[in-house]
Amino acid sequence: MITAIVQFPLSAGTTLQQARELFEGSAPKYQGLAGLVRKYYLFDEESMTGGGCYLWESRAAADAVYTDDWKAMIEQRYGAAPQIRFFSTPVIVDNGELETV
Repeated sequence: MITAIVQFPLSAGTTLQQARELFEGSAPKYQGLAGLVRKYYLFDEESMTGGGCYLWESRAAADAVYTDDWKAMIEQRYGAAPQIRFFSTPVIVDNGELETV
């Protein structure tokens, strides 16, 4: 499993409600997406940073989504290019259960 942390700056003054509305507008694009296990939308009001935490079945599945077109879409939607960091995810804790992958 692979975790990707995607971050991008948001416009100054963006509220949690505005971020929620933006994120809800993109959520359907990720439902049923091949290779995506789970996605969490992120919002930090203090630093005006938005983003997502994605759990992927593989790096190849993530790379298939994080194309130049996808990056351009993020930049157009949020006003800045995304920064992406990848992490191997050897252990997942979900609902109090320990899972090793």
